[in-house]
Amino acid sequence: MNAEDYLSVLNKEQREAVEHEGSPLLILAGAGSGKTRVITTKIAYMISELGINPASILAVTFTKKAAEEMKERAINLEPRAQKSHIRTFHSFGAWFLRLCAEDSGIGIQNNFTVYDDDDACSLISKAVPSLTKKDASHYAKKIALAKDYCLLPGDLELSRICDEPIFPEVYEKYQQRLRKTGNVDFGDLILLPYLILKENDLIRKSFHARYKVILVDEYQDSNVAQFKLLQELSGVNENSGTYVCVVGDDDQSIYKFRGAEIQNILNFKDEFPGTKIIRLETNYRSTSEILNCAGNVVKNNSGRLGKELVSARGKGKKPALVFLPSQDDETEFCYSLIEQAYEHGIPYSDWAILYRTNAQSLGFETEFLHKKIPYEVVGSLKFYEREEVKDIISWLSFIVNQRDEISFRRIVNKPVRGIGNTTQDKIIEASDGNSILNGAESLKLSKKAKEGFDFFKSLVEKFSDELPNVPVTSEAALLAGQAINENNIVFADEKKLSEFVEKVVKESGLEEFHKDQDEEIGTQKIENLQELVNSAVLYSCTKQGLLDFLDHINLDRTLKTESEEEKQEDKVTLITLHNTKGLEFKRVIITGMESGIFPREGKTESELEEERRLFYVGITRAKDELYFTSCGVRRLFGRTNFMIPSPFLAELGNEIRILGQKPDSFSASRIEKSPLEKKYCMGACVFHDDYGHGQIIRSSYSDEGEYVVTVSFETGGIKKFLPKYQKNSLLVEDDL
Repeated sequence: MNAEDYLSVLNKEQREAVEHEGSPLLILAGAGSGKTRVITTKIAYMISELGINPASILAVTFTKKAAEEMKERAINLEPRAQKSHIRTFHSFGAWFLRLCAEDSGIGIQNNFTVYDDDDACSLISKAVPSLTKKDASHYAKKIALAKDYCLLPGDLELSRICDEPIFPEVYEKYQQRLRKTGNVDFGDLILLPYLILKENDLIRKSFHARYKVILVDEYQDSNVAQFKLLQELSGVNENSGTYVCVVGDDDQSIYKFRGAEIQNILNFKDEFPGTKIIRLETNYRSTSEILNCAGNVVKNNSGRLGKELVSARGKGKKPALVFLPSQDDETEFCYSLIEQAYEHGIPYSDWAILYRTNAQSLGFETEFLHKKIPYEVVGSLKFYEREEVKDIISWLSFIVNQRDEISFRRIVNKPVRGIGNTTQDKIIEASDGNSILNGAESLKLSKKAKEGFDFFKSLVEKFSDELPNVPVTSEAALLAGQAINENNIVFADEKKLSEFVEKVVKESGLEEFHKDQDEEIGTQKIENLQELVNSAVLYSCTKQGLLDFLDHINLDRTLKTESEEEKQEDKVTLITLHNTKGLEFKRVIITGMESGIFPREGKTESELEEERRLFYVGITRAKDELYFTSCGVRRLFGRTNFMIPSPFLAELGNEIRILGQKPDSFSASRIEKSPLEKKYCMGACVFHDDYGHGQIIRSSYSDEGEYVVTVSFETGGIKKFLPKYQKNSLLVEDDL
């Protein structure tokens, strides 16, 4: 395709971003502004017009779906983009470690597999047996967060992540145990490449020579470790000459709980001197009435670089704010709205119901089931986390890495072979970080355990022998600039990995084991195992092919198994606000807009700004119609609570229609509350020596400016109080 053909469809700012070269570039891409078009066109332009070697271009993003779309669109514009490195951050980290780990001296071989969150939790339980499962899960999350911030067990700043005295010890013991398994966790996929590049001059300089262009999509979602990895890869502090371009939206940074650091994008121009900033502010998704709401909300944040979206679609329909008595009325309203639209020819699939927490979906699911409205709860099903699928993945992982403790424990006694937990502990301890298959040689096992272990060992060795040991590309090959088959795709005349996986399913005894379960469940489990076999058909039947297949699985654990027919079914989408990132819907209802639900109570100012950005993301998912619902009463934690509208609603501006009875508290709803208002807020449960337990059902200010609350007591009485003067007799239950 001629360059002018794909450049001519860009607007002025998009074209400026594509054609920019030389200095670092920050593209501030507002919601719906065509950022994917810009970044893919930029890849094509650099190859075809600037003469840049496609193999010297690295483009990274955060999800496999986004990476695949980016690659496909870039290749459609410029076929030579096939040779560019376009992948997720974590898949790049895995590829990097397979190339460089053995030569770097960090104690990792290239046959590692990647432990997920459950595996990490199990390993912590083994490393520190005194911990409960709940505690192990807690520390697994903290360790993952520490790695996101590039913090090791001995770092002084570790207390920022967790100030519990035992945490550094738990982290250290986990790391030691993890290294003995020969595997890595997700945090290692970014942390270890960063450490290798930082400490190994030869490897670092070889990558500076290899990559002359680095592009990062969704940069607002990057964490500290990813930022530091970008610094080392680009050689920004060594004047390597690598061109760096990041694309992101500071107003859509909503993943701090996963380690995302908004300061990465806010401070990019300081960390990469000479940065040019280009703002993409033309929105092609939403109408101007919807964008005005979004802009009115997010402008209340101080931590932003600033931009103002302008709709390319015109004015449109005013969003509606609907006040409802209770959550039951909320579900009824959503049903009626969707059903009436359906009767007028609008499909169910046009609609999405958004909420802050997963638990809020239950009411809608119950209502829609009862009323026979088809729906889908997004993010509720994870194929690779099913028992039978993880069993086979553990077999495959152990075949390539016989130090893998977690996989060994999962499969060695399934089906039962007389090798219980105590025997497993002894075998692993005796192996001392070497092959677990040799761990039983010095042990005296019972006859049953020995027979079971010998059979298991023979199976592993048999499977391993059936995989040709084609060596993984080494650092030497990297330095020599040799091409590698990154996807290890099978050629027509090669044996397929799917045949090997099917053999493991059958001969391991797991097919029979799961078939013998409850007939209905067992049938589904066998179908899931067959689906896993099918997904291996594109990989070669070699150890390298198996490693690539495991990378594909471990770095994308959200594959769903619905058929194409199911995907195309006309149904309403139920989805959390966090999961809507990158999606769009013609008609959106954002529910549960009450203080304490969205935003949550007790947020710090920076946390409140992230909640506001989350609201902004939700608003900008809507193309044509947008509704907000707020309830006066909601059942929470087994109690009926009186609610006040979310303070965010007061920030929407005049571009909204208000339906239902507007509560008195709406006009007074705002973010900045006095300590007294925050403590004695509407819905708070209180106790009074004379009247007993009650709940604040109304709050207001008297003509004299005194803060007044009205309390409904369990005895049936309703009383008014001035908390400023009666706080010793009217106690908030949280303080009791």
